[in-house]
Amino acid sequence: MAMEAHEIEALIRSAFPQARITITDLAGDGNHFAAEVVDESFRSLNRVQQQRAVYAALQGRMDGPAGALHALALTTKAPD
Repeated sequence: MAMEAHEIEALIRSAFPQARITITDLAGDGNHFAAEVVDESFRSLNRVQQQRAVYAALQGRMDGPAGALHALALTTKAPD
């Protein structure tokens, strides 16, 4: 079951309501996306912690072969 970009953004936004979020469908198949999430809360976290927080916001959509989202190239950072 594929996902749409707006669904991914909504999940991430629920955890990071003030974030600047950009979602790109990389393959046009609803399974391979890139996401950039820029949020002030990331300032005190290292890159691994930032990405874990975003993956947690996806609420299991990437878990195992039955996950709705197959691949997500993730970029996270605090605002400049």
